[in-house]
Amino acid sequence: APMKYIWVLGFLVFLGIAGFNGVDGAGECGKSSPDAEAFKLAPCASAAQDEKAAVSKNCCLQVKKLGQNPSCLCAVMLSNTAKSSGIKPEVAITIPKRCNLADRPVGYKCGAYTLP
Repeated sequence: APMKYIWVLGFLVFLGIAGFNGVDGAGECGKSSPDAEAFKLAPCASAAQDEKAAVSKNCCLQVKKLGQNPSCLCAVMLSNTAKSSGIKPEVAITIPKRCNLADRPVGYKCGAYTLP
């Protein structure tokens, strides 16, 4: 499992770097792209694949930062980078609650999912 995690992390970093090219204007994540932002959530990889996995403090910090812009957090969870890393949106969407973030946007619609 650790080797897979390292591979996913490397893949996310690669995509994050590749994602910085050609991003102009303001999308869901401002000047950055959801795919570029996704690699910041690498500490959440196992928690976003398994609802019973522990959520690290580092993951919660990143989710708290991204969560200040719910449309960006949503775009990241549904991004191709997240999908290709094995992230399950229906599990990823539970992370803000699992981090006990008081200011999370409960009820926020994210594609087919609703933030608990």
